[in-house]
Amino acid sequence: MAHTLQQFASQCHDVLKAHPGPAGRQKVADLLKEVLVDQQFIAANLGSNVGEREVVYEDPELGFCIVAHNYQGAKSSTPHDHAHSWAIYGQARGETEMRDYALIEAAAGDKPGKVRQTKTYSLTPGVAHVYNEGDLHAPERKAATSLLRIEGTNMAKVKRAAYEVV
Repeated sequence: MAHTLQQFASQCHDVLKAHPGPAGRQKVADLLKEVLVDQQFIAANLGSNVGEREVVYEDPELGFCIVAHNYQGAKSSTPHDHAHSWAIYGQARGETEMRDYALIEAAAGDKPGKVRQTKTYSLTPGVAHVYNEGDLHAPERKAATSLLRIEGTNMAKVKRAAYEVV
């Protein structure tokens, strides 16, 4: 059965309203896994017209966002968290190598925090991973990729701390 963005957003809303913590986010990740393998859904929401970051849905009550990402080539990010929020990464096309980090020293003002790498794993099509508040991670994409990310709040409006690997 083909999913629609509105149907998926409504399911996410219902789950997050009933279960606002980590358990609800895991349930949303499970819903995301279903749409990641629905090729009609992916074609409709991650077509060639989608850029590197496009908010395709923002919940008016709970504030979470569904964000579509198409990366045309290699791209990596430095270690980061999602500040006071959370995110769920869902891989639709390609592969993302993800690294997790442990906090060694907190960021303070303009001084970056220090982190140590603890784990490396791949996100492949159909995989969804929850990053709760404070979870430090960094994605690396070696080729074109597409993903859907659900953010607890629109991260484009959030100032985040910087971290460096030691």
